Amino acid sequence: MSRVGLTPVEIPEGVAVEISGSTLTAKGKQGELSLKFVDVVAPSIDGTQLWVKPLDDALNTRKLWGTFRRLAGNVVQGVHEGFTRELQINGVGYRAQVQGKELVMQLGYSHEIKFPIPEGIKINCATQTEISVFGADKQLVGSVAAKIRAFRPPEPYKGKGIKYTDELIVRKEGKKK
Repeated sequence: MSRVGLTPVEIPEGVAVEISGSTLTAKGKQGELSLKFVDVVAPSIDGTQLWVKPLDDALNTRKLWGTFRRLAGNVVQGVHEGFTRELQINGVGYRAQVQGKELVMQLGYSHEIKFPIPEGIKINCATQTEISVFGADKQLVGSVAAKIRAFRPPEPYKGKGIKYTDELIVRKEGKKK
């Protein structure tokens, strides 16, 4: 039995949730998102709560029950508040800035890296060493942040590179004589 699936998704004020067939559509101040459910779980709305119920008691159904309840919760939270992923740049001369619809980064290569900002994502650079990725779709926000980090992942000796703000870099000791 899924512990996650047992709890309902609370629908906040200002968010409109519709169910048509097996598709959930949510509209809020951050935009509109939809989620297509598999055939073994069914969503239902009861007042201000969204419930996800399994249709049988098979093992695969119980796995998908909790997964789709969490995905539905992410859709509702995304259109209401949105999701943010913070990145930090470490290294001498490493910096980033937003120019129009591109994120331009100098990361120690012979050229600057221009990353086009996808539709539905907002990137903000408060300082030259801090990048904030914001959007309504949690999967897209995480994917964009991972792509930016992949341009120069942090290395374990000096800690140079792009890392998540909450990431811990395990440092290695350098070569000894």
